[in-house]
Amino acid sequence: MTATTTTPQIKLKTVALPAEHGGWGFLLEPILLGLLVAPSWAGLLIGLGMFAMFLTRHPLKMAVNDRRRGRRYVRTALAERFVVAYSAAILAFLAGALLLTDLTVFLPLALALPLMVIQLYYDLTNRSRSVLPELIGPVGLAAASSSIALAGGWALADALPLWGIIAARAVPSVLYVRARLRLEHGKPVSAWPSLAAHLLGMAGVVLLAALGDAPWLPIIVFVLLLGRAALGLSSRRKSVAPKVIGFREIAYGLLVVASTAAGYAAGI
Repeated sequence: MTATTTTPQIKLKTVALPAEHGGWGFLLEPILLGLLVAPSWAGLLIGLGMFAMFLTRHPLKMAVNDRRRGRRYVRTALAERFVVAYSAAILAFLAGALLLTDLTVFLPLALALPLMVIQLYYDLTNRSRSVLPELIGPVGLAAASSSIALAGGWALADALPLWGIIAARAVPSVLYVRARLRLEHGKPVSAWPSLAAHLLGMAGVVLLAALGDAPWLPIIVFVLLLGRAALGLSSRRKSVAPKVIGFREIAYGLLVVASTAAGYAAGI
C-alpha cells in the first residue's frame, strides 16, 4: 500500500493580499485625491504603480520570513511569484507614466522613499505594528497625491500641500485608532497624544489655507475628526468592534478627500 502525501490548499488571497484594512484607506486616499484634483493618464499610472507597491509588501514579508526560518512551503513559492509579478507591474506602470510626462513628477515619491524603506524594514523584521512604521507608512503613501497632481500639470508649490493635507489627516488617525483599540481592550491610555496630533494637523491645514495653498472647506472635516477623537477616547464612548472603528476611519478619510477636492473645485 503506497502512502499518499497531501499538499495543504493555499488560498491565493492570503498570499496575494494584505489583511490590514486601515492600510487600504491610507493607500487609496492620496491616489483618489490626486486624480480628483488633477486627472491624467500619467497620474492614473502612478496611482496603479503605488497600488502594486503596496501589494508587494505582504508576499515579500512572507517569503523573507520563510527563508529566514530556513523553511520552504507551498506558500513560499507563491509569495515569490507574487513579488515578481507585483514588481514587474510597478516598473511597467511607472515606466508608462514616465513616457507620458517627465522625471520631475516623481520628486515627492523620491522624498518619501526613506519613509517607505523604514516601514519596509519594520515589516521584514516583524515589527510593523510598532508606532513608528504605523505613523511614517501613511505619510510616505501620502506623497502619491502630490506626484499625481504634478503629472496632471500642477506646479510643485501647488502639489505639495496635498501631501500635507493627507499627512495631517493620517497621523492623528493612527494615534486615535491605536488609543481607541487599547481602550476597547480595557487597557489604560492617555488621550492627549491623539488630541494634540489632531490639533496640530488641523492647525497645519488652517495655515495652508491662510497662505492660499489649500482650500478652507476640508477644515470642517478636521474639526469633525477632532470631535470624534475627543468623544471616542472619553468615558462617554460606545464600545464597538475593531472592524467598525477601521471602517469608520476609511469613511472619515474619504470625507477629507471629498471636501478637499470640492474645495479646490469651488475655490473655497
